[in-house]
Amino acid sequence: MAEGKKPILQACGIKKSYGHIEALRGVNLDVYSGEILAIVGDNGAGKSTLIKILAGAIAPDSGKIIVEGQAYDKLSPRQALDLGISTVYQDLSLVNCRDIAANVFLGREPVKCRLFINKKKMVEESIALFQQLNINIPSIHALAGQLSGGQRQGVAVARAIKFGGKLLIFDEPTAAMGVQETAAALSLISSLGRQGYAVIIISHNLHQVFSLTQRICVIRQGRVVDTVFTADVTPNQVVSLITGAAQVTA
Repeated sequence: MAEGKKPILQACGIKKSYGHIEALRGVNLDVYSGEILAIVGDNGAGKSTLIKILAGAIAPDSGKIIVEGQAYDKLSPRQALDLGISTVYQDLSLVNCRDIAANVFLGREPVKCRLFINKKKMVEESIALFQQLNINIPSIHALAGQLSGGQRQGVAVARAIKFGGKLLIFDEPTAAMGVQETAAALSLISSLGRQGYAVIIISHNLHQVFSLTQRICVIRQGRVVDTVFTADVTPNQVVSLITGAAQVTA
């Protein structure tokens, strides 16, 4: 990264075990604003455990999570959100029977007169947010269940950013999407990096990883074996790192 630029988030010596199984063995990770970082590795390498720790879903056994210079032993889900860490999981966690604005504000609806949900404010702020992010939706009043996969991804991203997201983590962001939906989702993620957000993607699709990201962190058997600049390596070299056939230092 640029010399002197400080990471928005650091994972330092993160360890996590489940009984005799060491899921993470002292993971270190730096994430910067304005970059898209991929975390790759085989199933069981520790990727999901790491992002759940960053999102506050589980606590590490040891290590530190440093967010904008402040160190934490662990985070709660609410604390992670308040610090700007938002995770967009594969299922997107949308309520299909509610409209787009309701899903954007889900759980944090504004009220007026201390009693009634301020629907007008929800609609106006949602429209402004979709315009800011350049996300195309059919209508702000459309039900989430009526949307395509790419549009649903856009709603989940808008909600994450509305909740104060500065670092967005995507878990297999295009799983089960068609070609057009995948293109729309990848375009949205790419634009987030250009707008200055920090982005982490967890993906098995190396073609997407190489088209989107600036750096790739490879995890194998609970350890970070290398973090490389995408421009300095080939997909075959990354596969070798994932399988343990080679070590690449960019």
